[in-house]
Amino acid sequence: MMRNLRRGLPAIVAPLALAIVLAACGSSSTTTSTKASTGPGAGKPAVVMGDKNFPEEFILGALYATALRNKGYKVTLKDNIGSSEIIYKALTSGQIDLFPEYTGNISSVLAGNSTNFPNATVTYNAGKAFLTKHGFDLLNMTPFSDSDVIITKVAFAKAHGLKSVGDLAKLGKSVTFAAEPENATRFAGLVGMKKDYNVVPTFKPLATSALIYQALDSGQVQTANAFTTDPQLKSGAYTLLADPKGIFGFQNVAPIVSKKVIAAEGPQFAATLNAVSALLTLPAMQKMNAAVILDKQSPATVAAEFLKANGLG
Repeated sequence: MMRNLRRGLPAIVAPLALAIVLAACGSSSTTTSTKASTGPGAGKPAVVMGDKNFPEEFILGALYATALRNKGYKVTLKDNIGSSEIIYKALTSGQIDLFPEYTGNISSVLAGNSTNFPNATVTYNAGKAFLTKHGFDLLNMTPFSDSDVIITKVAFAKAHGLKSVGDLAKLGKSVTFAAEPENATRFAGLVGMKKDYNVVPTFKPLATSALIYQALDSGQVQTANAFTTDPQLKSGAYTLLADPKGIFGFQNVAPIVSKKVIAAEGPQFAATLNAVSALLTLPAMQKMNAAVILDKQSPATVAAEFLKANGLG
């Protein structure tokens, strides 16, 4: 999904700029759970985890980091690093050791592949093969997938007979479309919409999901890029346009981890991360996203409560 494009900064980042981005991350925390000081992580080398720049990633970062800390691992979590391009540079430069990524992004954004994969497993395998060549492993993927989706207000969809992305072609430039800036250069965005559906709307780049929903709700735009785990979509106020050609693909989540780190931390490190991933269903993520985005709870609190409720606290 364009969680390949979720809330990102420009794709090309020089080393100095990357260092500045990391230094300016929203928060950085280091904690080891005292109750797990004798767990499998006790005495293992400290690791640095990163997450990207939107609420769902903050939740994912908190989930994985907290679960590891509960097993005695020493983890520094750097929130809000940036888009897929930026955080992957942080990984390849050794500034972080792991981060949660969306499987479709790995192939489309990191590997530059515009293939429309037929299912989640093929998407995952393609991403894993790419990362293996670069010294990284892709751990188990989550049951949930958070893909891009084009939405409109229900009344607008009814007035113009909109059921799928391709139906927007007849409106041409007269329809305005809001999305994060990087949507303009992503296949799972305007590039794929033009290539596979001949849809070329008037583009309004906006920096955050909150601004995008505000623009759609106020009538400043008629269509917008959203994500399937957005809690706002449960309101019934929006029509989700079908994507029969699959340009938005499959976006399950899986941690990308340095193979050197996995070797140094031992088998329980990966097992702990995989145990968290196995719990992350679509309803679970929608509920946690709602708690953070709508109810304004902290990602750390939401993650800790979820892990405790599921036996990993």
